[in-house]
Amino acid sequence: MASSGSGTDGGVSMADVLEALKSIQESQSRLASEVESVSYRLDSLAPSLRAPSPDISRTSSTPLAGVPTSPVQTTLATSESDADKTPPATKEAVQAQKAGFTSRIILTTYPKQIGINPLPLHWGAPDAVTRGPVVVSRSSSTIRRRNAHGGSYSIYFALALASKQLNVNHRPDFTNTEPAANIGPFPQWGDKKKIVAMDPWGHLAPWLFADVIEKENVDIRPTIAITKAHMKLPELEESVRSGRLVPDGKVCLNSTGEVAVTKFAVEPVWYLPGVAERFGIDEGVLRRSLFEHTGGSYPELITRGDIKVFLPPIGGLTVYCFGDPAKMSDEKSRLALRIHDECNGSDVFGSDICTCRPYLIFGIEEAVREAQNGGSGVVIYFRKEGRALGEVTKYLVYNARKRGEDRASDYFKRTENIAGVKDMRFQALMPDILHWLGIKKIDRMLSMSNMKYDAIVGQGIPIHERVELPEELIPADSRVEIDAKITAGYFTTGHRMTADELKAVQGRMWEDIDH
Repeated sequence: MASSGSGTDGGVSMADVLEALKSIQESQSRLASEVESVSYRLDSLAPSLRAPSPDISRTSSTPLAGVPTSPVQTTLATSESDADKTPPATKEAVQAQKAGFTSRIILTTYPKQIGINPLPLHWGAPDAVTRGPVVVSRSSSTIRRRNAHGGSYSIYFALALASKQLNVNHRPDFTNTEPAANIGPFPQWGDKKKIVAMDPWGHLAPWLFADVIEKENVDIRPTIAITKAHMKLPELEESVRSGRLVPDGKVCLNSTGEVAVTKFAVEPVWYLPGVAERFGIDEGVLRRSLFEHTGGSYPELITRGDIKVFLPPIGGLTVYCFGDPAKMSDEKSRLALRIHDECNGSDVFGSDICTCRPYLIFGIEEAVREAQNGGSGVVIYFRKEGRALGEVTKYLVYNARKRGEDRASDYFKRTENIAGVKDMRFQALMPDILHWLGIKKIDRMLSMSNMKYDAIVGQGIPIHERVELPEELIPADSRVEIDAKITAGYFTTGHRMTADELKAVQGRMWEDIDH
């Protein structure tokens, strides 16, 4: 009797069987694509003749290969379309067709499902080609090749499609959009433990993977953009007048305090196994929490264990680099760094209830001075409004404080009473941008935050000096905030108050005029 791996006269080898199965799979994939293409054409030609159905074409019952261990138990109903049971076109159905949607609603997909063929993505690979592109588009030519979930602006994108302001198959023209400055690559880009919250190749994606875009008709977009600009702030003009900044025509350009800056905009791209490890939780638990607490918006977090990358619909970050960007990664050059979390009320509109804008301006000024001295100055601005609790929660806390006695001793308690937690910024993912920039040490850290310090040092980046906000820059009504934070662990070279002293620190009441 012949072995299973060899052929005999009139027999078939295992290799022949595998080749035949592969051919069948490819044929089914092509057929599925053609059926979907025909469906799109029919819908566009006769939108009123067909009603949208919540059914997805027959789905695979194969167990989800590669789904991580978790307490998740998935129950997904499948159904077959039945021509005899198709309801007559309704007003809602016609409107959906007119809005450009097909007659099928795809609820989710599965690994190894017919027609599903994600582009390979090997997070942590040493080079871009081996790593592969991040593909998230749901355009008709790309939906079967996706290897990531979500999208930073997916909600606005969906609204634009529904209102017919945008064609789902629009392709960007990237002519002249290349990065305005070179960055990397650095060894950290190939370390899956150092970068888990952004795509290190995201600024070059359309150019690195031009062949894939052209030959395979796949929609690949950047998640990072780099540009150059001038910045004008009234406080910097005052810094020039007072002599703290001296125009040099390169970094500080003139007597108005106008400065030259290189800006890096970064959208979040999460490698789910790495994010879970960074927080010390199971990947399955992370997937379930993201799925359930986004109202089930991303079912493939559960059904597609093979897709390891998620683009969360949250704010990203912007890097403001003063001086030569190449010096950020040069260990021979000094680096001054400010990590700043968004505070719209103070940063933009000058509210004096906190120290956010004063510290931001101080950080920019010190960064400019470091660049003028031959080093590098960097300010990184994260969109984490209200400690990532949001501005509504922040204002509710303000109300509770101002209707009470607004004492420093109760500062964090007010937030915890409303939000259940005093801070949701979770700095564990913050150092990824430092690794991406090639930063290996920080000479002057322009921050008093113990959470930021611990996260950076915990990622192997030493901080040589910590610089606190000068006393003269602290607004009177923000003493409640800063004194409470110092007592809770923020860095200071000055006095750390006792509990009784904290009770004596009181903010301005609404009816107060002078304070």
